[in-house]
Amino acid sequence: MIIQAFLRWVETARTGDRARAANALGRAYAKAEINGLDRHAAEMAMTFLLDDPSPKVRLALVEALADCPAAPRAIVRALAEDQPEIAFAAIARSPVLTDADLVDLAARGTAETRALIAARGTVSCSVAAAIAEIGDEEEVTILLENGGAVLLQGSLRRIAHRLGHEAAVRDRLLARADLPSDARHSLAEKIGAAISASGLVQAVIGSARMERVTREACDATALAMTVAASPNEMPRMVAYLRESGRLTPAFLMNALCSGATEFFTLAMVDLSGLSEKRVRSLLSGGRAHSTRALFESAGLAPDVSEAFAEAVLYWRAQAGEGAPASLAALLERLRRKPASTSASVTELVERLCFAEQRQVARNYAFIASRQAA
Repeated sequence: MIIQAFLRWVETARTGDRARAANALGRAYAKAEINGLDRHAAEMAMTFLLDDPSPKVRLALVEALADCPAAPRAIVRALAEDQPEIAFAAIARSPVLTDADLVDLAARGTAETRALIAARGTVSCSVAAAIAEIGDEEEVTILLENGGAVLLQGSLRRIAHRLGHEAAVRDRLLARADLPSDARHSLAEKIGAAISASGLVQAVIGSARMERVTREACDATALAMTVAASPNEMPRMVAYLRESGRLTPAFLMNALCSGATEFFTLAMVDLSGLSEKRVRSLLSGGRAHSTRALFESAGLAPDVSEAFAEAVLYWRAQAGEGAPASLAALLERLRRKPASTSASVTELVERLCFAEQRQVARNYAFIASRQAA
């Protein structure tokens, strides 16, 4: 009877009075101050208020119901699709909205709607994935800053692919320990591309040199990431580098000479199509011609495969003798076969050898300066 009287009164009451009454009704429902028989009538009354011509009335209702875990989902969902100031309270706070509701609201809503969803206290992996797929920089940044958001690696990769060129997004991705290695490297390449495109940088060191320096820096970064990658991540990292055109002979020789044997082995498996067991057997004990055949099956030219076979045989021999491998010794070995060894590969090993010498010199200078002090 009370609800019926309320509905008769609403028809003639002023806007301010209706708003206060709607808020009181919603709070009473949220506090369970209405018995079981009246709750249904109260729900009918709140449903009737959804059609009130004044947004103040609907705003008063949503403010009363937004935090209620027992609020009628249909009513809250309708309020979440109302005009912005009404919808925002429901979207940002209501615990009764399901993941399906939130994904639908994110897909059909505005950037402001997605930002509110991204800022909720808890954001499930499916809702986070929806925002990662369609969100712009601002809402994705909010999502990455939200400690209650569950972001799977697939979502992080998608964000890196879509918005990695945005500094705010990139910085927050790189700060995450759970960022996959392939996504981390793609962000490093985006940084390199941004630096290369700088007019100031090109004017200072020249576009050609900048391109070479950027390429070498990205290769070094990729190699460092492959070494640090977990066993589960490494095959995906190999596939990513192949798809992005990074598995060049120069990069592979760099990996081999740097001691990244596990990565090099998996790269040969990926490129050759042979089984991992067969590749490991050839690299660890295969004869020269079978080792060359492995490299040629991976797409390396005959002269390049000769250089790789020499490098593998040299490293294998050094390991068998318990002696440390030397890039200088490998370089000398390659120079003794100029007719069959690729000049570009020999030049690469020479650059690696010189880079190693420079690092030794830096270390020596650092130690000497410390001792002098």
